[in-house]
Amino acid sequence: MKYNVVIIGGGPAGLMAAVSAATHGASVVIVDKGKKLGRKLAISGGGRCNVTNRMEQKELIDHIPGNGKFMHSPFSVFNNEDIIAFFENLGIELKEEDMGRMFPVNDKAMTVVQTLLDKIAKLGVDTRLQTKVDSLLLEEEKTTGVMLEGGEQLHADAVIIATGGKSVPNTGSTGDGYPWAKAAGHTITELYPTEVPITSDESFIKDKTLQGISLSNAALTVYNPKGKKIKTHRGDMIFTHFGISGPIVLRCSQFVVKALKKHQTKTIPMGISIYPDTNTEDMFQKLLERKKQEGAKASKNALKNIAAERLLSFFLKKADIVETKALQDISNDSLRTLAGLLTDFRFEVNGTLSIEDAFVTGGGISIKEIYPKRMESKYKSGLYFCGEILDIHAYTGGFNITCAFSTGYTAGKAAAESIAEANTFSP
Repeated sequence: MKYNVVIIGGGPAGLMAAVSAATHGASVVIVDKGKKLGRKLAISGGGRCNVTNRMEQKELIDHIPGNGKFMHSPFSVFNNEDIIAFFENLGIELKEEDMGRMFPVNDKAMTVVQTLLDKIAKLGVDTRLQTKVDSLLLEEEKTTGVMLEGGEQLHADAVIIATGGKSVPNTGSTGDGYPWAKAAGHTITELYPTEVPITSDESFIKDKTLQGISLSNAALTVYNPKGKKIKTHRGDMIFTHFGISGPIVLRCSQFVVKALKKHQTKTIPMGISIYPDTNTEDMFQKLLERKKQEGAKASKNALKNIAAERLLSFFLKKADIVETKALQDISNDSLRTLAGLLTDFRFEVNGTLSIEDAFVTGGGISIKEIYPKRMESKYKSGLYFCGEILDIHAYTGGFNITCAFSTGYTAGKAAAESIAEANTFSP
């Protein structure tokens, strides 16, 4: 059977591409190797599905550090406000939370998945589950369909590859689409983990001294080997048995990966400030004031509300301050060291968890080889790409899914319109 459009992959980008292509008049089939469509969507946002982010477009693109400027074109076709309107028109009531994150009011990702599945069914989209694609059917200048494992061919006017990256492989994202893109002449930029926990061999990590301690509104900075600041993110984090994790850690992770590679070094420094609005000198003055007011108390008791108990004990030890010693007997040099630890605690990190453990894949199909307003290959007509398979990545917070929905909708629309135009002019 011949379809207008074959979509490989039933994640956020593939589902939106199917809706878009079918809405614009194309006959569509989704081919997916899994038992269910929307598996990654079902676990997104901690099972709540952060469908998009309501930031202004400039700020939105600032939160897409991996080739965000490319997104200007797909956003001109289908942006975050369009995504909100799309789901609300399907009956999903949305709510805005901190930092512009948009969630369904019922906090259930499965509602989003089921609504999309109902929509594609209503539009007459066919689905082929537990069906693996072996290769693309390619002619010299165009794509004519796909070859399934077992030899069956699905002929089509257009093929949209929406197979994702290599992150969260249990949802089906195992890098299947990269060889097909290569076969069509495309470049795959180096793949690396992003939005992933960071690892460290520091003794306090190996000894689990700080494991489980969480920090709110901290500043986390990535430095180069010479101590020059690369990037700072501010928010929440946690110490783990292998290193550090949490929202600001995930955002810093790609800069760790890139710095380690760029400087060809085994470790790079990072810094934590649990008082990001206070510099070291001001913190030192506050400690001196505390020394005057509560100097008779044991140091640990006099300073007990300045940091979490275990973290304070760790910092006191590093500053050579005996916890039981009266604060008034502690030298100002030690207090200055403590002030430095509270405002800029430096430690070495050696990498991140694997790409399979990451939330997002960095790298992918080179965006230089894609027409941004159509998401079509510059090398093969009728071949389109969308979602995480592309060399586009964003921070967590609804930004990656926004890119997936936007590029998916753009690809589906362009494919359907190109087919309709070709049919109009054919004899």
